[in-house]
Amino acid sequence: MYKGSKILAIVTARGGSKGLPGKNIKMLNGKPLIMWTLSRILDSRLVDKVFVSTDSREIADVCEQGGVKVPGLRPAYLATDGASSMDVLEYTIQELEKAGEEYDYMLLLEPTSPLRKKDDIDNMIRLAGDNPARDGVISVGKVHLEHPSIIKKISSEGCIVPYAPAQPSVYQRQQHDEALFPYGVGYLIKISVLKEKHTIYTDNVIPYYIERWQNYEIDDIYDFKCIEAIMQMEKEMEEDEA
Repeated sequence: MYKGSKILAIVTARGGSKGLPGKNIKMLNGKPLIMWTLSRILDSRLVDKVFVSTDSREIADVCEQGGVKVPGLRPAYLATDGASSMDVLEYTIQELEKAGEEYDYMLLLEPTSPLRKKDDIDNMIRLAGDNPARDGVISVGKVHLEHPSIIKKISSEGCIVPYAPAQPSVYQRQQHDEALFPYGVGYLIKISVLKEKHTIYTDNVIPYYIERWQNYEIDDIYDFKCIEAIMQMEKEMEEDEA
């Protein structure tokens, strides 16, 4: 809780993954991927409840072994490729409210974005609490190589053309304006706003800036290996500083 607001952290973890089968419990630098996210939540002093939404008994077992109880699996219709994260979030909030549990903010944390600093979660919550007129806070990182002004597509004639022709053409990264992407370190939104607008991306959400090395999300084995290397490098740097 922060400034009287109760915080619900929801971790969404499907069992199926086409890009990297079993990724949510794949061992990453000594522990299952999902436990990197749960460990950060357990370190938080401001989160009031953590709820893992999964369709996999295997994932649920790993969470419970790590100290996070999973009361049940999500319904089958929320485990299909067509089910959106918003469907899962709204269902979870409704079920908790039926059980008499109500919260002011919902914090979505995706296991596929494990590169969180120890204080990221509480810093996001404080930022939201210190800006009560805003709907919420979303983590964003600066886009580097894939800036909108240089992204291309293939035309109907088979030629390379600008993806967004209205964007001014630039040829050096230093000429780019700032482009940001909502990487999955955290998505924090007022539950009242979520229920009313059915989105976390309102025009009244403020940014929480993350560092360059936190921009990675796991979709396939290449992402996994990159994050594995980053974690090892960060660990070595911390040991050198100690």
